[in-house]
Amino acid sequence: MATEPKDPETTPPPDAPMEVVAPTDAVVPAARRPGLPARTSPPPPSEHPPLDVARRVVEFAEDKKAADIVLLEIAPFTTVADYLVICSGGSERQLGAIGDAVVEGLKHDGLPIVGREGEPASHWVLIDAGAVIVHVFAPPEREFYALEKLWADAKTVISVQ
Repeated sequence: MATEPKDPETTPPPDAPMEVVAPTDAVVPAARRPGLPARTSPPPPSEHPPLDVARRVVEFAEDKKAADIVLLEIAPFTTVADYLVICSGGSERQLGAIGDAVVEGLKHDGLPIVGREGEPASHWVLIDAGAVIVHVFAPPEREFYALEKLWADAKTVISVQ
């Protein structure tokens, strides 16, 4: 099969960002996957310091008997969040209860929840509370993904066994 020669004037350089055309013929930047909603404004600012929010998350997880709770300060290494909370639940029901307690507790405190992903049946629930990211794992998945090892250089603020 023969291919036509590329015109150097109309061919973008190899490192140029690509554009994806969505079914509605709207142009979506390559950094975003098609179908994901676009954030139209930044998340609302919180008057609560991120460390206070992270400590509240740890309290909510403790109230639901989460195991091996770790609070890591990841701000020096990424702009994604300032703190990462990782904990485990022993059953699907407990994973759901921990995730629900964190979401409901933060909402009760007037703090915005940016998103929640995963289901207890997937053995991993992720909660995005802006400057604080929460991972609730079943023990085998937590061992497999080993986020504590990934963030080994991060400062451990709290560790609850």
